[in-house]
Amino acid sequence: MLIARQISLPDVIIIQEGFRSEDVNSFFINLQPKVQSIPVIIEGANTSPILLQQYKNNRFIDDVFSLNENSVNQFIKKIGFLKKMKASMPANNTSPVNFPIDKKEGDFKSLTKKLFDIVVSIIAIIVLLPVFLLIAAIIKLESRGPVLYCSPRVGRGYKVFNFYKFRTMEVGADRKVNDLYHLNQYATDADKKSPLFFKVTNDPRVTKIGNFLRNTSLDELPQLFNVLKGDMSIVGNRPLPLYEAETLTTDAWAKRFLAPAGITGLWQIRKKGNKNMSIEERIHLDIDYADKHNFAYDLWIIANTPTALLQKEETV
Repeated sequence: MLIARQISLPDVIIIQEGFRSEDVNSFFINLQPKVQSIPVIIEGANTSPILLQQYKNNRFIDDVFSLNENSVNQFIKKIGFLKKMKASMPANNTSPVNFPIDKKEGDFKSLTKKLFDIVVSIIAIIVLLPVFLLIAAIIKLESRGPVLYCSPRVGRGYKVFNFYKFRTMEVGADRKVNDLYHLNQYATDADKKSPLFFKVTNDPRVTKIGNFLRNTSLDELPQLFNVLKGDMSIVGNRPLPLYEAETLTTDAWAKRFLAPAGITGLWQIRKKGNKNMSIEERIHLDIDYADKHNFAYDLWIIANTPTALLQKEETV
């Protein structure tokens, strides 16, 4: 294990790939709570899929990162964000989530939501399988490239996971974000520490079938696999790209990461299609859900989602 040292406690603990998840547990159980606020990152450029999944499920590991000379700046930003997130965690707690006071009630609510997510996602995937295949075929016929768009997104507790959507843009669209920044609906001349969201109306990167998929929200269907894997829930906050999440570092804004990421949520049913929604409004909707979310509230959001899907919005 490599520890980046400071005068007292290290800024970050970097663990070289190859360590068993059990060994990581043994190491940190003996050190808790002294290192609770320190980000723990696996340096794993060549980590096997099985070991990678074990790392992701480990409560002491915050992220797995491939560190090289081209990713140093991103690595430093990630450390800063993780330190901010972990500093806001309750003392003697390895998880940032602590909504219910009654532990038994909290466990029951969590189990109910988890079972609901699993059952709904399995049924939906089976029923919608013909739709999946049809959309995949059309995407392949229209343009070269993969059927699915996969990118790192940030969910509950700043956990990073691979986020799935049907590809709606030309290949390499992510590399053109800087070129289109002047068209960003949320562009601002404010301090760079302000939260950064990115949205372009009539985005030139979107394909013809992609435009249809976005307007009907059919591009979101592969997220059912994220729900089945446990990365997301049916209802939750919008999973954020890294460049957006890294700007939400204040104590008030970071609170939105206490809720799970979801396919639908308050951000979906309130003011969807409103081009003038401010950054603060979007964040406050996320925080509102983090404060209020429970199973009954989730059912209310699900019941109101179909109406929202009829409204047109183009997003990144």
